[in-house]
Formats: sequence, C-alpha cells, structure tokens
Amino acid sequence: MSSRPPLPDADAGTVRLDIDLAALASNWRRMRDLSGQARCGAAVKADAYGVGADQAAPRLAREGCRDFFVADANEGARLRPLLTGARIFVLNGVFETSFAQTLAHDLIPVINSPEQAAFWSEGSDGRAYALHLDTGMNRLGLIPEQAAAHAQSNAPAPALLMSHFACADEPDHPLNARQIEVFEALKPLFPGVEASLANSPGIHLGEHTHHDLTRPGIALYGGNPVAGLPIVMDCVVTAKARVLQIRQAKAGQTVSYSAAQVLPRDTTIAVLGIGYADGFHRSLSGAGVPLRSAIEQGGSAAFDGVMVPVIGKVTMDLTMFDVTDLGPGVVKTGDWLELIGPAISLEEAAQAAGTVNYELLTSLGSRYARHYTG
Repeated sequence: MSSRPPLPDADAGTVRLDIDLAALASNWRRMRDLSGQARCGAAVKADAYGVGADQAAPRLAREGCRDFFVADANEGARLRPLLTGARIFVLNGVFETSFAQTLAHDLIPVINSPEQAAFWSEGSDGRAYALHLDTGMNRLGLIPEQAAAHAQSNAPAPALLMSHFACADEPDHPLNARQIEVFEALKPLFPGVEASLANSPGIHLGEHTHHDLTRPGIALYGGNPVAGLPIVMDCVVTAKARVLQIRQAKAGQTVSYSAAQVLPRDTTIAVLGIGYADGFHRSLSGAGVPLRSAIEQGGSAAFDGVMVPVIGKVTMDLTMFDVTDLGPGVVKTGDWLELIGPAISLEEAAQAAGTVNYELLTSLGSRYARHYTG
C-alpha cells in the first residue's frame, strides 16, 4: 500500500476538521441495534464520506463491524491492510483492469451486469462475489430476467445478494414497497444466500427490510437518514475555518465579486480562509446566487454558538461573514468559526447550500487539517 501524504497542519492552515471517532462508533452501534437480528456493515466509500477511511474503518472494525463497502478496487486495496479478516465489497464491480487488484487484495466484487458475471466466473476460480439486483432504481444491477438466467447458469452461488433502495429516505414513497416485493420474489432463486437491502434510511423502514446484513452510510457520519423525521445522530464532523482579517465597511459599500452584496449598515466583516475549493459551496453565498431558493439568505457560521451570516459571494479560497452583531472586538484574527458541527448540523448546512448532507460531507476538500479523537 502506498503511503499517503502527511496530513495538513492545523496550525499552518486555514481550515480544519475535528472528527470524533467515538461518535462514529456510537452511531454504528445505534444502527446495529436497529438492525435487529441482521449483522450491521458499513459503507466507507468516498474516503468514508470524507471523514477519512483509514481512520474510520479500523475504528468500526474495533467496534465489531466485519462487512465494509467501498466504491472501487483502489479504495478496497488501500483499506485491506487495515481490515484483516473483514469482508470488503466493491460496489462498482470488477472489470479487466481491476481484476488483478481485486484478487490480490481479497476484495469481493459486487457483480452488476451479466457481462461482469461472465467475466468474473471465467477468471476468478470460484472466488466470492456479491450479486446486485436492480429492483427499481435503474442504476446498477441485474434486472429480474437477468437474475433468473444467472441463477440457472453454472456460475457459483454468490456470497451475498443485494439491492439498493431509491426512496427509503421518504418512508411513504410507493417505490419502497415495490422494491421490497421484487427483492423478496428474487431471493428464492438463490437459496441459502445471504441478503442485504437496507441502507441508512432503509434500516428505519422496519425489520422486514433488514434481511441478513444492513449497510448504513450517512447515519454513521452524523447525517439524518430520513427526511422530515427528527433522527438525531451523534455529531462526528466539525468543520472550522480561521479568521484571516477583520474589516470595517460603511453602509452602501459592496462586498465580494460582482458587487452583489450592498451593505445596508456599517458592518464588521470577518474574512475566513475557506471557499468553494474546500467544499463550502458557492450556493452558500449571501448574495448573487439567483438559483438558490431554499434559504434566501445563504449560509452561516457560528462563533461560540452564535450564528453569523455569509455576506457577498463565496469565492474559491475566501468567504466573508457579518459579525457586527457580536460586538466590537469579540471575533479576532486567528479565531476559528464553525461551519458544520454542534451548532450547525449537516442538514442545516446542506439546506442552506441547496443540496443534501451526502454531497456536503463528501465534497470537503484536501486542504482540511484533520484532527481525530476517540
């Protein structure tokens, strides 16, 4: 395994992530308990949703997790030395250029098409694989007719039969019941094979979705998995940015690109060293983003739990905040303001950006100094 570059130094940089691995473990235990008789796995793809898979996955393994899901063979290969004895499933499957790596690191490909199934059967010498069934999402997986043909073929039985909910975060959506029905109808084609259907929101649909193995993702990292329900997970990630300068501006002056923000009063501005290159989306701008409609005023930061709004357009490396109401001299150069964390949940920050908690978390950039506890 190639070594990763050293982590950025929080004292030298302008953005940092405080990551609570004890909270991550607590969230996994909660998903495990909600999974009932089913084992509880963990989705650690996309660098554990931006948290850092090389830290998150071993912590979950110490908690008892034995089934991990990554996107591609590169992610799996990087984690294999850290997850001795665990099953690592590769959700994007296998193809010619990833075949040797999949075998060398004892990865389990999730077969998503008849072509992948034939390729794996011909060259893997009976090595384990999972079979993905498309029950209505129309993304990856074998449709029912292809699944039936695979079951009747000479291919070895899969180690896991799985599908994926499209709308489990909306519990009353009719597609949930349809997908459960299709999955239940296909399971008998593969007698004795473990089954997995429920992701984080799917776990909350009830015991009938749990089968043998659940696959929580966003809930592990502190996100609310079900829209509209007050499901509060432990806070795992706190994102902060440093104040680079405090400025005084007069009423009528403008702030940032396009002069989109005209100040209605004399304003104390804190300029923070964070921007859209760090995953602080341009849509969080305080002005000049006509497509945003969910939260007209844009994003916020927090200082000692008190909210301060973004003003002007978010730029690549810098964002301005109105700290006038905190009082003179309260915020100083070098202070840290919270962008995501105990005061501003993932959901609140994502709503202000007009996106979902998944995208906000996974788009955190490489400049963050990551500090792990727990």
